[in-house]
Amino acid sequence: MTRVLVVEDDPQLVRALVINLKARQYGVDAAPDGATALRLAAARQPDVVLLDLGLPDMDGVEVIRGLRGWTRVPVLVLSARQASDEKVAALDAGADDYITKPFSMDELLARLRAAVRRTENAPLTLDTTLVETDDFSIDLLAKKVVRDGRDVRLTPTEWHLLEILVTNPGRLVTQKHLLQEVWGISQSSKTNYLRVYMAQLRRKLETDPSHPRYLITEPGMGYRFEA
Repeated sequence: MTRVLVVEDDPQLVRALVINLKARQYGVDAAPDGATALRLAAARQPDVVLLDLGLPDMDGVEVIRGLRGWTRVPVLVLSARQASDEKVAALDAGADDYITKPFSMDELLARLRAAVRRTENAPLTLDTTLVETDDFSIDLLAKKVVRDGRDVRLTPTEWHLLEILVTNPGRLVTQKHLLQEVWGISQSSKTNYLRVYMAQLRRKLETDPSHPRYLITEPGMGYRFEA
């Protein structure tokens, strides 16, 4: 049974989440504050954490940092905070996804299922570095992309961006992280660089670059690779 830890101080929302999750055969633990959440996570080892940021004893970002000190359990943030810098802070701290309140239960459950699937897949290793999609394949070890039977020529920068996204499948990677990894800390605000290079990647890999299927933009936050 997949176990979910709900970290939320709104009793009505907790009740709704618990009812819906249990109805779908999830095991559920609930914590009203950050300290309780960290204790429960250590004791019960959840498979997924649903985390509010506005907790009574500490900010949810601190909870994420506390978890990331010892576990890679998927953390899905559920928050009313809509400012881009708030979202980026949570994602940079180690959150896997960010869902803005109010949200539909169907959307939440779909993202939860996706998080569980990602943890069930083996991590990429030197023996499992071939990523296949319906339209192209990526050999991470050989640094090679093939589409329609032909090699796709990527610049070193394009390859570096693609490699980061592909090795974090389904996970939202922030603009700041991509900029720092590819261009360095001094360029972490140059979001125009990302727009240009992501557009180039889409033209080379996507069947319809204006409606990408694989290289997805999360406005104001970053990008994700959906295989």
